[in-house]
Amino acid sequence: MAFTQVICYFQARQKQIITRAAHHRPASQGTILEIQRIIRYVLSIALTIVFLLHVGGILPMPILQTLENLSYDTRLKLTLPKKDEQRVVIVDIDEKSLGEIGRWPWNRDILATINDNLFDYYHIDVLGFDIVFAEADLDAGAQLLEQMASGPLKNDERFIQEYRKAIPKLKRDEIFTRSLENRKTVLGFVMDTGTFTGKLPPPVAKLTKDIKGRIPFVKPRGYTANLAILQDAAYSGGFFDNPLLDKDGVFRRVPLLQEYDGALHESLALAVTRVALGSPRIELEVESENGQGGKLFLESVKIGDTAIPVDDRSGVLVPYIGREKSFEYIPAVDILNRTTPVDKLQGKLALFGASAPGLRDLRTTPLQAAYPGVEVHANIIEGILDQRIMHQPGYTLGLEFVMLLVLGLALTFVLPLLSAIWGTMVAAGVITLLLTINMVAWSSYHLVLPIATPVLLTLLIYLLQMTYGFFVESRGKRQLAHLFGQYVPPELVNEMSGKMDDINLDGEIRDMSVLFTDVRGFTTISESMEPKQLTELINGFLTPITKVIHDQRGTIDKYMGDAVMAFWGAPLADDQHALHALNAAMEMIAEMKRLKPEFAARGWPEINIGVGVNTGEMNVGNKGSEFRVDYTVLGDAVNLGSRLESLTKVYGVDIICGEATRHAVPEYEYRELDRVRVKGKDRPVAIYEPLGLLENVDKSVRQNLKRFNLGLKHYRAQRWDEAEREIFALSQADPERKIYRIYLDRIIHFRNNPPAGDWDGVFDHLSK
Repeated sequence: MAFTQVICYFQARQKQIITRAAHHRPASQGTILEIQRIIRYVLSIALTIVFLLHVGGILPMPILQTLENLSYDTRLKLTLPKKDEQRVVIVDIDEKSLGEIGRWPWNRDILATINDNLFDYYHIDVLGFDIVFAEADLDAGAQLLEQMASGPLKNDERFIQEYRKAIPKLKRDEIFTRSLENRKTVLGFVMDTGTFTGKLPPPVAKLTKDIKGRIPFVKPRGYTANLAILQDAAYSGGFFDNPLLDKDGVFRRVPLLQEYDGALHESLALAVTRVALGSPRIELEVESENGQGGKLFLESVKIGDTAIPVDDRSGVLVPYIGREKSFEYIPAVDILNRTTPVDKLQGKLALFGASAPGLRDLRTTPLQAAYPGVEVHANIIEGILDQRIMHQPGYTLGLEFVMLLVLGLALTFVLPLLSAIWGTMVAAGVITLLLTINMVAWSSYHLVLPIATPVLLTLLIYLLQMTYGFFVESRGKRQLAHLFGQYVPPELVNEMSGKMDDINLDGEIRDMSVLFTDVRGFTTISESMEPKQLTELINGFLTPITKVIHDQRGTIDKYMGDAVMAFWGAPLADDQHALHALNAAMEMIAEMKRLKPEFAARGWPEINIGVGVNTGEMNVGNKGSEFRVDYTVLGDAVNLGSRLESLTKVYGVDIICGEATRHAVPEYEYRELDRVRVKGKDRPVAIYEPLGLLENVDKSVRQNLKRFNLGLKHYRAQRWDEAEREIFALSQADPERKIYRIYLDRIIHFRNNPPAGDWDGVFDHLSK
């Protein structure tokens, strides 16, 4: 509320000063600019504070976290490593295996055979199960035999003898247990289920009193673990649930450790990796916040000589190497039948898991929405062994805060001092620098630095400054129009003075001609001159231009800075309005040439103008209200005239007229420039460069025109070689003429990229 009141105060103060200026009371322009600048400062600083509150956790903004997550995903996709061979393979419960073996879960004797084949036939190093075996596998036949052996047939020696031979083959959990023994097998389990099922493997570390409670490990409330007989037989065990799932449900980080009952249990990926490295003990590398008794920041989890960067909850950023199936997937049935070549698995770390959609082990990852969960573990194992884990240390939060503070203050006080072009260049440069530093840290040092918030803050402050400047400037123009709108073109004063009662919003349709003229590069010129000198310069060329228009019986519609709009055919009828408009255009160009020595003598820059002339039906009349009226023209023909003036820069000519003007003034010689579609019009039009009255055009010019027209004919017929020959010869004789270069470039383009079959030779100009 306080911030809104401050802004309202400054806006009211600014309006008060402008109103005083409108009533011709003295006011300081510097004061107006100062207030405008203060408003800009306040808005930008307020925006910066909002971002700082988000980073500090005081005012969390989910959209900013979402953008940061998306930026992380983008960087991950752009920098996926090219890895041809992996140490991890996946024994897959896929559709093929389900079809041949049967639906899941399979009997444990089948799993025992797969396990035996992996170690005895394929000679793998370690096997991790991304599955929990929490329930016993009871064979109905074994249960019946046990009932008979302890019941009616307990004294039947022959039955008991056969029973003792058969029962070991039917107790499938015991078969699977024997398969797990004395092998590097790691069973998976789930924590934080709210139940206490099965037996947990021994913890990897006990938390001492000096550490307990000082590191915010995930603390589950229960577990679903494997049968005790199976876990006791296995080499190790690890959890495969992910309590650090991001709010958008994406697997970006996974905990390596969870704290249960004062001890640490390791993840499946960490357990498999440790077993592969000889089961070194786990060390926690921490930093203290406030010395003895303060919070500890977990920096990394160390196993042997390998340090794994983690966050304060032991979360590791998953080092994905690619989309689904970036690892070798081998159907479990092929292991069962021994149909897979031995070299695909020998010495590998194997993970037993499922990719079949029906088993619901698919996860959402930064790379794709349905990603096998077992492959997430494979990526972590491979990343740890390659020491390719990205690190987002705790100090990045402080770095983000300082970065936003510096950026916000710097941009707040610098951008208001710059022009729109320089402001855009500075903002683009800052964003480029931020992206470059971020990608260097990512690629070279495996550091994940914040990027979304600083880039977004830079962009928002830039847009705020530019938008505010635009609206302030627009409001200033409206205020000037209010102050000086009573001044109408002198040509209309006498006629309008006697008809004030008739002034309304109505108009009439007339066949007229309109002219637009503008100074080339005026922005650059204006920036290099003092205000007073610039005013003298503008008056210096607008005065002769206005005189030319008046001499040719034209009406000044309006002055637009350095630009002039005029029309012919109203308020007084003029049967030769097109000729007069074209004459005015030619005389303006000649007048500018005559002014060059005078301007040079005064130290002023050379002035070059472009002129657009068009003829057609226009709506002309008094537009406005009883308080303010402008006599002006509207319509498509007027808009086209404006577009033609803009095109003079494109084609490198002084004057362009429309097709209707060319037909209305046959006294002139013309060079056809093009057939174009301009912005806002669907129908193509031919555009021309008037060269002068027919009797004043040299014979050599006529010959060149004839050759150029022939080149155009070949060009529109897609005879590129013939068109190039004609136009190239003209360009050699007159290399400065831009139109020749334009068509030669187009010919080269279309020769390499032939146009569509319905191409009509029309060129689309999409900008104004």
